[in-house]
Amino acid sequence: MTDRPAGKTYADAGVDLDAAASVKSTIKDIATETLSGAVVTGPGGFGGVIDPDPAGDMLLVASSDGVGTKLRIAGALGGHDTIGASIVNHCINDILPAGARPLFFLDYIGLSRFDPDKIAKIVSGLAKACGAAGCALLGGETATMPDIYHNDDYDLAGFIVGTVRKDALLRPENTQEGDVILALASDGLHTNGYSLVRSIFETDQNPSVLAINVPETSHTLGEMLLRPHLSYLNALSPVLEKIRGLGHITGGSFYKNIPRALADGLGADIDISTWNVPPLFKFIQEEGRVEDQEMFRVFNMGVGMTIIVEPGQVEDVLNSVPGAFRVGEVVKRAEGEERTKLIGL
Repeated sequence: MTDRPAGKTYADAGVDLDAAASVKSTIKDIATETLSGAVVTGPGGFGGVIDPDPAGDMLLVASSDGVGTKLRIAGALGGHDTIGASIVNHCINDILPAGARPLFFLDYIGLSRFDPDKIAKIVSGLAKACGAAGCALLGGETATMPDIYHNDDYDLAGFIVGTVRKDALLRPENTQEGDVILALASDGLHTNGYSLVRSIFETDQNPSVLAINVPETSHTLGEMLLRPHLSYLNALSPVLEKIRGLGHITGGSFYKNIPRALADGLGADIDISTWNVPPLFKFIQEEGRVEDQEMFRVFNMGVGMTIIVEPGQVEDVLNSVPGAFRVGEVVKRAEGEERTKLIGL
């Protein structure tokens, strides 16, 4: 990939990642004041970890998230079931970095008007993804608020709780210099970067653009944008006890999410030549004239999960996890340095 003239940015589309990071830091400081002795890991990781019983051997891991403006694409095409699957799988992947398996899931659906068909499709997607993960869809909230949501707009959020044995908890402090970083492919954007894509293609103003074919593929733009967020639970469950960390590549992409799995003083060197960037991302970049740095800051670029493994376990994990491939290594980083460096960018 080569540098291009300055084009669209996430901030242009209304999403300022730097401002978001500042706000989240403030939220973390406020939330930290509420933490009790039962909290093992508080805000800042992929999921919070609680010890409900000091005498027991299990921990609870919780997380929540939303699917962003992927909802607008679903609204244009009617793919509401894929949205349900996306939020469940996103949340599952957010507790996996602790080594946790899902126990139960709750949802929130806010709508401008009560729409039984739409709600049924959303919940069907939730249930299907929960069933595939052995996770109970325990309940949720459906709120009709026409003064908050307008036209056919709606919002969807998910809340998940999982469990992990105390002796199997994956901790960032266990990672070491020289560890190898593997990866698993994504299937499209998953749940991040949609505001930028919608801005580039002006999908709200011209939904017919979703019917155009993505170059180098046999799929339309709409089809590729609506693909559900993949769950990595089944792929990674057999090797959770053989790895040192996981990075779910979501908002903030490589720069934000790989460091969340690393000990202080460590960073990641990622060689972007080790995988082929999928055609969808190339198409987005070309149409929006988005710079390389911005692409790798906003989108997963074809990598959905990174896996941190000690050198002696690399071949075993590669042989046990279909589709896994090597992308980099863990290195020392001085304080103040960017913790993720993309080699070849």
